[in-house]
Amino acid sequence: MNVRAMFIDMDGTLLKASNKISSRNIEAIHMLINQGTKVFLATGRHYEVTAPYHKEIGLRTPMICLNGAAIHDPMTGKAIQMKTVHLDEQRFHALTADHDYNVIINTADGVYCKETNEEIDYWTKVGQIPPRFIGDLRQANYQDVLKYSVRTGAACPEVSALFKQEAQVIDWNDGFELIAPNVSKWTAIKSLIRAYRISPNEVVAIGDGPNDIEMLRQAGTGVAMGNAGEEVKAAADFVTGHHEQDGLAGFIERYLLEPYKSYVI
Repeated sequence: MNVRAMFIDMDGTLLKASNKISSRNIEAIHMLINQGTKVFLATGRHYEVTAPYHKEIGLRTPMICLNGAAIHDPMTGKAIQMKTVHLDEQRFHALTADHDYNVIINTADGVYCKETNEEIDYWTKVGQIPPRFIGDLRQANYQDVLKYSVRTGAACPEVSALFKQEAQVIDWNDGFELIAPNVSKWTAIKSLIRAYRISPNEVVAIGDGPNDIEMLRQAGTGVAMGNAGEEVKAAADFVTGHHEQDGLAGFIERYLLEPYKSYVI
């Protein structure tokens, strides 16, 4: 397998449910880098809650954040590419504000949310930056939106479908996300590998969620985690172990590192 770059999802892939990276995953990534492969993070998270993990691993490659809506410089953190999404705001809030949904809006200058929760408290702890606004988002003065996240508590395709003319829709079991049309982790990956003169056939992408499907299909080698849903697994060339059992490291050891090919995922 001729691999020059690997793009790794974070939640459900790199990280355990505890939001920790196992020592085995870190060691496998370091060995892969030492072989000459470039390793990148490609996540739905925003920069502030991606950068600490990027630093913990010791990566020096750009970070793909917010499902490809932003790419950040590894040294300065500055966004070197941003793709904003433009909705009819009045219509968006009419469809979401009066329901029991939490709405989180990621912008170029921070997070705005309808209400806080355990996840947002975690973001604040890790990223050291609290939301810029909490409350009725119709009263918030935000601009340059990179991602809308609507947490409905259940799959809600009948609502998310109402935005398909304006945005790229990602449906989750607990809601949906909206980013700019024709934006994805894969479009961001294409920008980076073009700059590094790497062919798509030389790329491995690994993930577990619906926001990973396109990159798993388009990369030379797509790898789904054992904890991924069936649609994600169907898009991949390989299925590795569960994220709680270091499925990321298992794939790297078995298929990408010569000395470790005796490992079984």
